[in-house]
Parts: sequence; C-alpha cells; structure tokens
Amino acid sequence: MNLKIIRTIIGWILLFEAAFLLFPVSVGLFYHEYRVCLIYTGVALCCFLPGFVCIRKKNEIMVGQIYIREGFAAVSLSWIVLSAFGALPFVLTGEIPNFIDAMFETVSGFTTTGASIVSDVEALSRTSLFWRCFTHWIGGMGIFVFIMAVLPMLGSRSLNLIRAESPGPSVGKFLPKLQESSLLLYAIYIGLTMIGFICYLSSGMTPYEAATMIFGTVGTGGFGIYNDSIASFTPLQQNLMTVFMILSGVNYSVYFCILSGNLRQVFSYEEVRYYLLIILASILFISHNIYHMIGSFGTAVRHAAFQVASIITTSGFSTVDFDLWPEMSRNILVILMIIGACAGSTGGGFKVSRVLILVKSIGKEIQSIIHPQRIKKLYLDKVSLEEETIRSTSAYAAIYSIILLASCLLIAVDNLDFTTNFTAVLATLNNIGPGLSLVGPTHTFDVYSYFSKCVLIFDMLAGRLELFPVLILFSPACWRKY
Repeated sequence: MNLKIIRTIIGWILLFEAAFLLFPVSVGLFYHEYRVCLIYTGVALCCFLPGFVCIRKKNEIMVGQIYIREGFAAVSLSWIVLSAFGALPFVLTGEIPNFIDAMFETVSGFTTTGASIVSDVEALSRTSLFWRCFTHWIGGMGIFVFIMAVLPMLGSRSLNLIRAESPGPSVGKFLPKLQESSLLLYAIYIGLTMIGFICYLSSGMTPYEAATMIFGTVGTGGFGIYNDSIASFTPLQQNLMTVFMILSGVNYSVYFCILSGNLRQVFSYEEVRYYLLIILASILFISHNIYHMIGSFGTAVRHAAFQVASIITTSGFSTVDFDLWPEMSRNILVILMIIGACAGSTGGGFKVSRVLILVKSIGKEIQSIIHPQRIKKLYLDKVSLEEETIRSTSAYAAIYSIILLASCLLIAVDNLDFTTNFTAVLATLNNIGPGLSLVGPTHTFDVYSYFSKCVLIFDMLAGRLELFPVLILFSPACWRKY
C-alpha cells in the first residue's frame, strides 16, 4: 500500500472541499447570516490547511501508479474525510450539535441518500440548508470525476479511482483520455443542472428554491428545504422534478451518444429500455391502486409518477405520505428501492443492469439443466458478457445480501419493528432516503440509537461506493506494504 499516494489524494479532496464550502458562505452573506458564515469560513480554512500540507510534501503521486488497492482505499478514506469535515459546520453552529448525528446527515448528503435525523429542517439557517442540498450535487457525479476533470495529475492508472467511485458493474472511458471523459461527464452534468434550474425558475420557484431543488433532483438526493419535502410545490413544479429525476437516472452514455449524433445507439441500450419500462409499468399499477384514495385519476398519476421516479432513481423526495398507500403500492416501491437506477447515472440502488445480468444468468442455468451440452452466451446491449462480469455481478449480489441481513440484525438492538428496520437498511444501502413505518416520508431516522446510526452510515457509504471499496479497508492484505 502506497500511503503517500493516498495522503496526497486526501489532500486534494480537502482543498476542493474548502472551495465548495465557500458556496454556502456566499449564500449566507446574501441572507445576512454572518455568524454562520464565519463558522463555514473557519471550517473551509480547517480543510485548506491540512490539505495544503498534504500536497506540499514530496508529491509521489505524479510519478507513482494508482493500482486497484490504492484506488479503492483512497476513495473510501477520502469519502470518510470529506464527510467528517463536512459535518463540522452543523456541529459548530449548534444546528446539529452531536457529531454522529451531523456525520449521519452529511454522509447522507454526499452519498445522495437523503435520509435525515432533522425533524424541523425549516429551523436550519439558509446557509446550512444550502450546504445540505449542495452536498447532493457534489456527491451525485462523484468528487473524483470532478478532480479528474480539472487536474491531470494521476497518471495512467487513475481509472481505478473512477472505477471505485462510479456506480455500476463496469466503468470505461467515452474518449481516449480520461481527463477528456471526466470533462465531458461534468459538462453533461452541469448542462442538465442548468437546464433544470432554468425550468424551475420558469415554473415560479425562487432562485434559492430552484438551486436547492435542482441539486437534489439532478444529484438524485432527497434533502428538501421544507418540512413537507415537495408537497408544497405546485403540480407543474412536481412534474418538472419527476422528469429531471428520471433523466438523472439514465446512464450518461446515452447523453454522450446524443451529443455525438449517434442516435441509433441510444435505442440499443437494453438497460435504459427496461429502466423506462419498469417506471411506466409501476406508474400504471400504483395509479390504479391508489385511485380510490385520491378520487382524481390525473392526481393519482402525478403522485404515482413522482414517487416511482423518486424511489427508482433513489432521490427520496415525496409529495405525499406513501406509507399510507395500499400494500400493493408499498410493495412495488420496496422492489423499486432494490432495483435502483441505471449504471453510469447519479442514481443508486442495485442497478437495472445487474438485475438484467442476474436474470439472464438464471435463464442460462435453467437452459444448461435442460440442455447440458449446449453452450449459451449471455448478451447485454448486443455485446457478449464476459465471465468476469457475470462472476463479479453474482459476488456483488451475495455481498449485498449479506450486508443487508447483517445490518438488519445489528440495528434490531433498538427493538423497532421489522418493516422499519428492513426498509431503513434498504433506504440507506441503496441511497434512497425514506423507508416505511417509523422511517417513512413523514418521519426521520432519529428514532435510532447512535450505534444503529453508525451502522446506517456504513451502509450509505458502502452503497454509494459499490460495496468493495469500503470492504477492502477491513482486509489486512490491503495495508501490507507490497
């Protein structure tokens, strides 16, 4: 393990976080929250100084290679450090005085989970509300994608950093150079953000509302600025959010194809077709199921579409208390929690592509039993799947299941009901936000003890970083010198 490389990477992370903290400072100055601004400025300085020291030392990262071990460990540790420093403003302002609670809130923000321990978000300062929402935008595309875009410092093996952070079973490059690919990804991300911001402004939102809401919808996080989440917004604004959540759950390769004029390839993405089909089918089923509760089919479709988009993209916003919906609708939402969005998007969850690979693998095994001599290859997007991809997907499913069950067992010490515990773990491991029962859309995660919150913090980080980068930290082999 090359600790000097990891130290330098963490140094750059702290420098970028110091710069990011200046955004809520500017918002606080606009709203005359001078005391809070002073605290955020102090935390930015606390990030800048150690970060500057880390990168000022002999910078071996320029000549060293970042192998998978260093890449995974650096990403995991960087996200922990990022969240720890990001939690300090909440503690120092006294708005979330306990560090574990503040860490839970910040990890939830950066991982775009949206699970909260704050029962009255409107009591927070405008500065802190902006920082909560802004963490969604920072974590949505990934801090390392941003670093790759602006700093050509990491050499030929820096793809291992992107692979550790990016959601999905496989990570590649759009363009020959990694920096060019990272720049393109962030250009698409910023472009989608700006289009959404303009649309939200045009719908009647204030600039502050439009900025904070687009951070959550494009970053697929669930932090809102009002206690009722999205319920107080107009039907038009809710529909716009539905559209941008669905767009943000699409594999960004689709947008690259559109920009490059390769429209034929857009329709060849099998994962995207099934993603949209799942959304459409879920909306129809839920709309029919809740129509008798609402009375208006148009309103039922609007709420169903919003909640389906919010859950499958793991955004976590809510327009209604869907925990009161019939059992069929609640079960569909739980299934959507597990499935998640597309690989290569800002959404979390198990990913549609992994579900497709597992279903195809099951079909292959059944065919092998019926026709033992027949050799059958699996294809996704008309491309033959390598055995390594199938094996890693199966391993991911196994580890995912183990973490899910182990986490449910660990947080059971708080003696809450099974629905609460199971959906709380699902909501954090899949970076969704709200669950059902005591962690439903009208409740918070403050019902849990500090021990359980630490378990759920681990789940949020593990889910955002695709399990393996976090798990590798617990392997003694990871820390050996060679």
